[in-house]
Amino acid sequence: MVEVGVHEAKTTLSDLLRRVAEGEEVVITRSGEPVARLVPVQRRARRTFGADRGLFEVPEDFDDPLPDEVQRAFEG
Repeated sequence: MVEVGVHEAKTTLSDLLRRVAEGEEVVITRSGEPVARLVPVQRRARRTFGADRGLFEVPEDFDDPLPDEVQRAFEG
């Protein structure tokens, strides 16, 4: 981990971003106090379409009108 002041961070941002992309953390300080931390982005695994197939079933009455008392509760 490297610590840099705000001025240095502004003047060397491209270099700091390269270091972060390589896995290093950068702490930006103001008057010696940490104010921000640059860390690499955590990439999410790619989702697979249909991965949940068979885990649940949409009921036949899914899109039927709501009972009157429930509808009134939504309408206020």
